[in-house]
Amino acid sequence: MSSTIRSLTIRRAEPKDAAAILGLIRQLAVYEKLLHEVTASDADITATLFGDLPRVFCDIAEWNGETAGFALWFYNYSTFLGRHGLFLEDLFVREEFREHGIGKALLRHLAQRCLTEKLGRFEWSVLDWNEPAIGFYEKHGAILRKEWIGCRLTGEPLEALARGD
Repeated sequence: MSSTIRSLTIRRAEPKDAAAILGLIRQLAVYEKLLHEVTASDADITATLFGDLPRVFCDIAEWNGETAGFALWFYNYSTFLGRHGLFLEDLFVREEFREHGIGKALLRHLAQRCLTEKLGRFEWSVLDWNEPAIGFYEKHGAILRKEWIGCRLTGEPLEALARGD
């Protein structure tokens, strides 16, 4: 009788992971129907995650040594709490690795970081149509804050505001 031992490892991303991270970002974008918005390159990922002063961080989930998913995050700040928090920009597990607890393990890993670093909040966004993700997050105690509407400036509107137009 043979048995397969399955192992999950979560580790901090390294520069050699840049191409894999970008691949995961593209897979996430396909799932979210947003691939047309992905303009990042390997060089962009390398510079922002592994440059002299990174402001964004990434943890890689490996299942039996194979890249299975990632969590990309950064620190934010709550003026109300007077403490930093953690904002999860992207959480993604490749389809063939789902149902192994990898997403939960990534969330747990970041929650532990929040407690270790005495951060006041752990926040993220989810698309309103993504019922599987919403159910997953609610199952783990997340409160969906429907009263907050995300805002974004990019491209020409950002440039116009910066110019004072």
